[in-house]
Amino acid sequence: MPSDIGGDIAIQFDNVSKHYSLALQKEATDIKSMLLHLPRFFSNARRPFVALDQVDLRVRRGESLGIIGPNGSGKSTTLRVMSGITPPTSGKVTINGRVSAMLELGSGFHPQITGRENAILNAVLLGLTLREARDVLPQIIEFSELGDFIDQPMRTYSSGMFFRLGFSVAVHVQPEVLLIDEVLAVGDAQFQSKCMDHIHRLRANGVTMVLVTHDMLNLPKFCDRGILIEHGKITDEGKPAEVVHNYLSRVEALLALRPEEQQQLKVAQVAI
Repeated sequence: MPSDIGGDIAIQFDNVSKHYSLALQKEATDIKSMLLHLPRFFSNARRPFVALDQVDLRVRRGESLGIIGPNGSGKSTTLRVMSGITPPTSGKVTINGRVSAMLELGSGFHPQITGRENAILNAVLLGLTLREARDVLPQIIEFSELGDFIDQPMRTYSSGMFFRLGFSVAVHVQPEVLLIDEVLAVGDAQFQSKCMDHIHRLRANGVTMVLVTHDMLNLPKFCDRGILIEHGKITDEGKPAEVVHNYLSRVEALLALRPEEQQQLKVAQVAI
């Protein structure tokens, strides 16, 4: 839950866990199979899944933290808990500052209303007053480069246009904490470069950032510190280049990779 700015800590996790209850898979490829396994097919049997497991984490104000890890390790869950979208099952989360989150492309946009209306609505939902949202709207529109499409229903938008507007809103609502989940991989190269330049400006202005990415080269570029999450736990932490190198080295050692896959890992390690 957001609180007044105070001290040196922007984000604090104290023994935070997040558990989900997943329905057991019901395997029924045809009617005969379904009838033979009728009790199991219609049962409410579920199994627990631990997405985050007693995580302690501190992010300083103005720091840029990068999070990497394999699929399903808890990276996106961490951001969702930080943003307040998902409450923790246990533990305490403290966020100091206005949060702006880019977690899912187009999330929070209503497809039947225009881009202009969605921009104002989302800016208000992210903490601006209606007057502040209207004042900053010209900057959002200019940055998004949507032109006349800003007054068209968002159901007519391409995925790239969704990203342009979503990013523009997120970075123009005066965020004190910016959460980014993999979205920098979306959009054309020119707009990506524009977004990255803007992120560097936000960092220079002291905005706290948490970035989840599978692009290992982005960590040293954008982050002061990196962490590796595996099975819901932080298993490595330190300088971004070192965390990436350690992770790629473990992947290379654990997996029987084809020669071309080994070469890709080596290129990534050399690049950082």
